[in-house]
Amino acid sequence: MKVIIVEDEVPAAEKLERYLQKYDASIQVMARFDSVENTVSWLKENQDKIDLIFMDIQLIDGLSFQIFQQVQVRKPVIFTTAFNEFALDAFKVNSIDYLLKPITFTDLSASLKKLETLRQQFQWNKDQEEKVQQAFSSLKTKEYKNRFMVKLGEHIRSITTDQIGLFYADGRDVYLVTTQNRKFIIDYTLEALEDILDPALFFRLNRTFILNINAIKDVLVYSNSRLKITLQQEFDKEIIVSREKVGEFKEWFDGSR
Repeated sequence: MKVIIVEDEVPAAEKLERYLQKYDASIQVMARFDSVENTVSWLKENQDKIDLIFMDIQLIDGLSFQIFQQVQVRKPVIFTTAFNEFALDAFKVNSIDYLLKPITFTDLSASLKKLETLRQQFQWNKDQEEKVQQAFSSLKTKEYKNRFMVKLGEHIRSITTDQIGLFYADGRDVYLVTTQNRKFIIDYTLEALEDILDPALFFRLNRTFILNINAIKDVLVYSNSRLKITLQQEFDKEIIVSREKVGEFKEWFDGSR
């Protein structure tokens, strides 16, 4: 494990380093700092090199809480201080423990064991952190289908989603309907379409229809707490928002989801 010590009292820093070596000889103290300024400067460039930070609260140029205002601290922190009035503030940041001076080897050991337990419980390791980051990245960068290929006699056409008013199912067939009221059978189920269409633009109203928000002309309160949709274009079928979908539809129509 690699750590840094942020402490403005040299004897206290040296004592802490001795205790760390006693607890586990493989622990490396990468650096020691006595000020907010130097700590911030180092963390901005080197934070990924360490696993843990020991941090006194009162440093030569201010309180260590100022560090968190100047750099995003992503590593766990164990605070060390002679004053207990800062405990609440400490736990508002990345603190996993708060040790009062004079620190004993027993206190330090308990804190490090606590860190080990937390790492096991939450599986804090680089591989899993990368997997989580990759998962979030894939969600953030998900690309939705923006055009569909359709057949027109012996020809094929590509229709972009901004030209599509709605999709609907009729028996086993699913139709794409353009804003110009042209209908094409496509090789998708409504369930598959839900997954590949941009949810900001398209909403599944019921078992039959998926609608483009730009195709809506009016929404009317209908019987049995349902909603009735009228379209910008002519369409020969009644479009009703099912009762169980009304709440979700209102959130979508409002831009809340």
